[in-house]
Amino acid sequence: MYAEFKAIAICKELDLNKIGEHFGIVRKFRWEDFLVLKTDNLKGIVNDAGNKLVYVFHFGSMVFINFQHHEIMDVVNYMKKLEPQINDSDVFTYADDYKLEIDPEQPPAVNNDYMIVGAQSDYQLAIVSTVLAKSASLEKNEIEVDTLLDRIENVVSNLNRGELGVSDEELAKMLAKILNFKLNTISYIMLLDNPDITWTNEEAATLYERLSLLFELKERYEKVRQKTETLMDITESFSNLVHARRGTRLEWAIIILIGIEIILSLYQMFLH
Repeated sequence: MYAEFKAIAICKELDLNKIGEHFGIVRKFRWEDFLVLKTDNLKGIVNDAGNKLVYVFHFGSMVFINFQHHEIMDVVNYMKKLEPQINDSDVFTYADDYKLEIDPEQPPAVNNDYMIVGAQSDYQLAIVSTVLAKSASLEKNEIEVDTLLDRIENVVSNLNRGELGVSDEELAKMLAKILNFKLNTISYIMLLDNPDITWTNEEAATLYERLSLLFELKERYEKVRQKTETLMDITESFSNLVHARRGTRLEWAIIILIGIEIILSLYQMFLH
C-alpha cells in the first residue's frame, strides 16, 4: 500500500471556518489547525472519492492524497466558489510531492521524496501534509521575494545613473510586500511552530523533525528572512532619498516663490 501526496500553494490565506462550515464541519479553527476533507466530504466533487484525503491549511496551501491531476483541478475549482481569491490560473506553480509506502517487510526509511513504514498511522499523514504544505507556501514566498529583489536591483541600477526611478506610491507598495513576506513566513506559515500532535506523540515529533530537516524548512525560512531584512534596509534608504528629493523640491519652490515676490515688489517700486 502507499499514499501519494501533492501539496500546492494557491493563495495567501484560506478561511477554514467558512470552508469547514460548508462541508458540515462546525468548529472553531485556530491559526495552527488544519482542515481535513474526507471521503464523505469529497463525494460529488470527484467521481471516485475512496481512499482520498485533502488537508487544507489557513496559510493558503492544500495537500491532496491519492489524487489524479484532473481530480485536484476539480477540487480547486470547487474551492474557488468558496474562496474567490484562489489562483486557479496555474495551480501547480508552487508544489511539492511525496510518497508514503506501507510495507512491513522493508526496514523503515525517511528519504527526500518518499518514506517507508511498517504500518500506517493517522499522524503520519498529518505530519507529511503539514511539512509539504509549509514547503510549498515557503517556495511561493521564496520566488516572490526574489522577484522583488530583481525589481530593487533595477532601481539601484537607475540610481547609479543618478535617477531614483521609483515613485512614493511604488515605494509604499514595495514596503507593503516586504512586510507581507515577514507576516506570511512567521505568522501564516508558522515555520517556527511544531504541530500540536508533536507535543503529545513522540513518534510524530521525531518524524516532523526529520522531514523538516529534509525539506530544509528552517534554513529556507532563514534565507527568506535575511533577504527580507536586506530589502527593508534598501527600501529604507530609498525612502530617505525620496524624502530628501521631496525636501529639495520644497526648498526650491520656496526659493522660487521668494524670488517671484522680490521681483513683484521691485516691479511695484519702479512703477511708483
